[in-house]
Amino acid sequence: MEIIRGKNIEKSVGITATIGMFDGVHIGHQTLLASLREESQRRGTKSAVVTFSQHPQRVLRPECGLKMLMTLEERLRALEKQGVDVVILLDFTPELSRLDSLDFLRLLKSDYGVETLLMGFNHRFGCARDEYFEDYVAHGKSIGVEVVRAVEYQGEFSPVSSSLIRKVLEEGRVDLAKNYLSRPFELSGEVVHGFKNGRKLGYPTANIDITSELILPHKGVYTVIAELEDGNRYGGMANIGVRPTVVKGGNQTFEVNIFDFEGDLYGQVLKVQFVKFMRSEMKMNSLEELKQQLARDAQSCRKVLERI
Repeated sequence: MEIIRGKNIEKSVGITATIGMFDGVHIGHQTLLASLREESQRRGTKSAVVTFSQHPQRVLRPECGLKMLMTLEERLRALEKQGVDVVILLDFTPELSRLDSLDFLRLLKSDYGVETLLMGFNHRFGCARDEYFEDYVAHGKSIGVEVVRAVEYQGEFSPVSSSLIRKVLEEGRVDLAKNYLSRPFELSGEVVHGFKNGRKLGYPTANIDITSELILPHKGVYTVIAELEDGNRYGGMANIGVRPTVVKGGNQTFEVNIFDFEGDLYGQVLKVQFVKFMRSEMKMNSLEELKQQLARDAQSCRKVLERI
């Protein structure tokens, strides 16, 4: 897959494109990208996704604290798996946000050779928020860009959006997020040194550093599958929270106890897939009570893993 960050593109090839953030590359996105592949093949052009390196809300309204489902690198890998030929990666700036839909279409045509723009369900662009699909079609005709509507996702979980997935993750409903994504929700991060409290209790954990731009599911204990850098996968249990039994006023952490594994993971990047929410975080009356609860958690998580 070709990633274009400037204006260098072979104009003679022609581009059929669609536009969006594609955060999560969920089942709605996948339907749109399937339509993109079919349309580009029919027209004999390359398929392209126009997307942004930063979410517009994180640029225009940084105080909103929007969390992402994926890093940029993860998003690009997911788009490549969907068979996209080209990603046109734009920096979303205040200047770009002030372009109206006609000027934005002109930019896509003149700088990137876009001949056809495939519009996804309910998608809008340009600074004028009172414009709709028919306006985009008219603007496109005036400058030689054909704007067409993509096939909408039709399924059990329609409609699906990245915002909806963020909401269910904030509620701990990782099983529902899996349905929306067509794969388990996953977080990746480097294993860093922590307080080693889990080791003292007989449940050593990998303390995983997650970039602040990413969403963390609801505080609590989860059944997970951890993939190491060597490709080996292990079941485990994860805790997201502030460890109220052992720390007062601590920062939120993401820790994973990997079942049946011994070794040094510091510095490795782990991929952690969320399987099931087990319980909310709670404060125990003593370390012994916490140890007993961890034993029950581990047993419950192992039973979940036995069923998949």
